[in-house]
Amino acid sequence: MSIAPWRSFLANALRKNRNQPHSRYFQLATVRSDGTPGLRTVVFRGFLEDTNNLKIITDARSAKITEIHKQQQGEICWYFTETREQFRISGNMIIIDANHHESELQKARESTWQELSDKARIQFAWAHPGKPRANPEAFSPPQPDAVKPLDNFCLLLFEPVKVDHLRLRGEPQNRTFYVMDNLGVWDVMEVNP
Repeated sequence: MSIAPWRSFLANALRKNRNQPHSRYFQLATVRSDGTPGLRTVVFRGFLEDTNNLKIITDARSAKITEIHKQQQGEICWYFTETREQFRISGNMIIIDANHHESELQKARESTWQELSDKARIQFAWAHPGKPRANPEAFSPPQPDAVKPLDNFCLLLFEPVKVDHLRLRGEPQNRTFYVMDNLGVWDVMEVNP
């Protein structure tokens, strides 16, 4: 797979905004079973090697996993304050859980787990997310293995199919659509802001 034309703009935004800790976070929208949007902030964990797929981590027990199993399409909204630009990325989500059949994606799941801090890893050993508040002991489990992921640890891959890049600097502002066709080729179109 070739690297998408929008990736250089996103890489530039990440580089120019690297001093802003919040630039590593974006909003991920899914669709709940009742058809309403589910929105949350997640951490960008990089790109899956040699792909345009964004890496996110999540707990298999979280509501977003149930939502994604029913509806794999979602959208990301990522705003960079320093460069004043927004990326709205539409695409499909792929869940890589402990039972995923593809060995290369299991390796990506394991390496992502190994890259996490101890503080991030231990959260996957906490009590079930979204359930009534557990006793304090449920938030002081033993530190999980730093090499082998817990079964409830999921690598979530977001596979972009459309990117709306808005640059708010300039008069007029600049906006570009990137749309991937069925053959994996990206069409680029400048549009009105």
